[in-house]
Amino acid sequence: MTFWLDVARIAAAVNVVLLLVLGSVWLRNYRNHGARHTLGLLVFAGFLLVENGLWLYFYVLHPKFVGWFVNAGGDVQVGMTLLCGLELVALLFLARLTVV
Repeated sequence: MTFWLDVARIAAAVNVVLLLVLGSVWLRNYRNHGARHTLGLLVFAGFLLVENGLWLYFYVLHPKFVGWFVNAGGDVQVGMTLLCGLELVALLFLARLTVV
């Protein structure tokens, strides 16, 4: 039952990449313009980057968590994966607005 674990790992990894891209754009914009809302977006990206980095650590390198996740019920696996997936959709939306 590692399908959901693999999906969660992929979603967390893509979230990290998107947050690095968004953070770099927002940092450049903040340096150029100094707008407070851009600083807010940059802080937002920083916190989410820490969160997704921690999730990635748990999903990939923490054997007790991986064991718990694999042995948890399907509803827990789907629910935790859905949280990463919903965050991925939100970040894709932000990336579309920011980069394009």
